[in-house]
Amino acid sequence: MKLSSFNFELPDNLLAEYPSEHRDEAKLMVIHRETGKIEHKMFKDLINYFDEGDVMVLNNTKVFPARLYGNKEKTGARIEVFLLRELNAEQRLWDVLVDPARKIRIGNKLYFGDDETLVAEVIDNTTSRGRTLRFLYDGSYTDFRQKLKDLGETPLPKYIKREVEESDEDRYQTIYAKHEGAVAAPTAGLHFSKHLLKRLEIKGVDFAELTLHVGLGTFNPVEVEDLSKHKMDSEELVIDEKATEVVNAAIDNKRRICAIGTTAMRGLESAVSSNGHLNTYEGWTNKFIFPPYDFSIANSMVTNFHLPKSTLLMMVSAFIGHDLMKKAYKEAILESYKFYSYGDAMLII
Repeated sequence: MKLSSFNFELPDNLLAEYPSEHRDEAKLMVIHRETGKIEHKMFKDLINYFDEGDVMVLNNTKVFPARLYGNKEKTGARIEVFLLRELNAEQRLWDVLVDPARKIRIGNKLYFGDDETLVAEVIDNTTSRGRTLRFLYDGSYTDFRQKLKDLGETPLPKYIKREVEESDEDRYQTIYAKHEGAVAAPTAGLHFSKHLLKRLEIKGVDFAELTLHVGLGTFNPVEVEDLSKHKMDSEELVIDEKATEVVNAAIDNKRRICAIGTTAMRGLESAVSSNGHLNTYEGWTNKFIFPPYDFSIANSMVTNFHLPKSTLLMMVSAFIGHDLMKKAYKEAILESYKFYSYGDAMLII
């Protein structure tokens, strides 16, 4: 399929600036793959589609407050620094994006915080906006990481034009987030409340957790018409033995296995054994899923509504079928579903 197959008109007013008032009261579109039937529900109705022994696969990554603002030496120009990944803990080297990039060259220093006790030196260029920074800080590594947290803010997506609010620190994080390392939330999971998780648990639904640290590469625009030529950025993935046992038992018992979000789905598909079961995994994945694609593990999926031409939309199309995806998205726009990170959800069964 071509990139142009994934374009559609999305009204600006459907981009969600805020999450729903209560996590589990977002809208939920339920799509039945075999019949093409579409239902309109609330997210807390998810429980009605799962039974004892079914499994939900959660991505338990935790979002790091990755957006900082520093001042350039001499000029004092305000520079946004977006932390992507730590390259070397001992040397305090980080891979970052800077904005405006044209002002930042190798050798420049940036000062952070009112007291300017945290300083970073630019030591390399990586991409047009990418830089490698060495942070200069006299304290311990623990103190340094705490300093980054104190100075950073919740990395809301750029489409959200408002200022970050105190509530975002909680709402741009799943309630089951455990392992810090993501710079963007696995947004399908944002809809789960403690109450809904407990109800699912009481009903006998099992949970398997993996960790895929979401990077900005997930949201990079696709710039080639031939999708086979697009390269995804690598993201760190860990799947432990406990998760494989839960998932593989569900496969053997022919239960419903639901990937909660595109990141959980990508994690599962990155660790498939030759006999169609889930392997343990510790490493990196740059798996790019687009039509046509045969899924090996999950037979259902929860996901948000995605932007035109995005890799996330391509994965949904591969799972649901392209024509049904287009029908569902057309209906979502007609019914004023909210799109993107703080938007509404879709269950595909």
